[in-house]
Amino acid sequence: MILVGNSRGSAQGLAQHLLNTHDNEKVEVHEVSGFVSDTLTGALNEAQAVSRGTKCQKFLFSLSLNPPKDATVDVADFERAVDQAEEKLGLTGQPRAVVFHEKKGEDGLVRRHCHAVWSRIDTQQMKAIPMDFHKRRCQDVSRELFREHGWEMPKGHENPLHRNPTNFSLAEWQQAKRAKKDVKALKSMFADCWAQSDSKAAFAHALKERGYVLAQGDRRGFIAVDHKGEAYSISKYAGVKAKDTRARFGSHEDLPTKDEAHVRAANVVTTRLDELKSEQTQQQESKLERLKTEEAKKNEQHREQQTVLSQHQTERQQHEDSERQSRFRTGLWGFVDRFTGRHKRTEAENQAEILQHQERDKTEQQRLEQSQAQSVQATEQKKAAVIQKSEAVTNEIKTDIQNIQSALPPDVEQRRQEYMKLREARRQSPARTRARDGPSLEP
Repeated sequence: MILVGNSRGSAQGLAQHLLNTHDNEKVEVHEVSGFVSDTLTGALNEAQAVSRGTKCQKFLFSLSLNPPKDATVDVADFERAVDQAEEKLGLTGQPRAVVFHEKKGEDGLVRRHCHAVWSRIDTQQMKAIPMDFHKRRCQDVSRELFREHGWEMPKGHENPLHRNPTNFSLAEWQQAKRAKKDVKALKSMFADCWAQSDSKAAFAHALKERGYVLAQGDRRGFIAVDHKGEAYSISKYAGVKAKDTRARFGSHEDLPTKDEAHVRAANVVTTRLDELKSEQTQQQESKLERLKTEEAKKNEQHREQQTVLSQHQTERQQHEDSERQSRFRTGLWGFVDRFTGRHKRTEAENQAEILQHQERDKTEQQRLEQSQAQSVQATEQKKAAVIQKSEAVTNEIKTDIQNIQSALPPDVEQRRQEYMKLREARRQSPARTRARDGPSLEP
């Protein structure tokens, strides 16, 4: 079970996300405990109110628990996993809420995952509980759950250095670009590859899973090359002697050169970046489609609101017209009112009231139109934000691909052919003669 957690604020925003029925087939608030309120929104708002007595901005800790794709996990297993995470994170006894989501996957099957949220505020000391190293703690709990249930553990959970670079996510790629190489971690990775392989093929495969290509080095040595073209001496980084590498691997003539290995490693990363670019485009289309559906619903609601307001104003106008008409007396008293001028005054009052009510109806209509326009504008802003963010990410990926491609060495075969053409051209050109005894006297 993969656990992903982070500290955050915005109680209202988190509540809306957890109660979102648009992107989930089913949403179930399973538990709200330790709060005065028994609703999720009320509980998170309560946590925010308590946090105002401290300086803590991220007063909640949100954790998602995602079981393996083919695993069947019941509610009791999720509850035990939440309890384990709570203890490991140091949140025992803190108010918490647990929500289940059921979402349909690409294969059409509906799968369940879980969200747990804790208040970080210790009300006894009015301090926020520190969440240092929470990622490492979540990963420790995740490993325990994989072992406990007998699920096949991802290699990245066994050892972070074993993560398959061809499956990196966009976030992982962006993080990797910001991070600097850790020499100790690299040496540990190469040592692991050496320890788990007993042949050149096995060692090359182990390196490939980590994003490196085994290649020939200088003086019959062996190197590993990454997508940037950086070369790492196997003997140096694996901590073994050169003669031991030659004894285990034999000849290096069947291995690619450094330039060829660079091209292979770069192609693997470029292929994955192309996939990420396509995924980004699909996500943009999916989000825009959801916003389009949301916009259609809003338009329908707006039409209904306009109809309801129009009907209400029409009925009210009829009632008010009837009231105004009832102010005129009939019969003998009506004759008296016309003679005394009361009828005329009533007409003037009614006319003034009609103008006042028309202005009121116009104001109501304008308010509704303004509210609807703001709603439409908010949707358009969401669309623009989705497109802008997606284009920024896509352009970033394109730039990364261009940088990787521009760093590639010239094609080896192309360079060989160019050299052969130049050599042939020189061979066919007239041989130069050099006068040894001065200039020729022949005409």
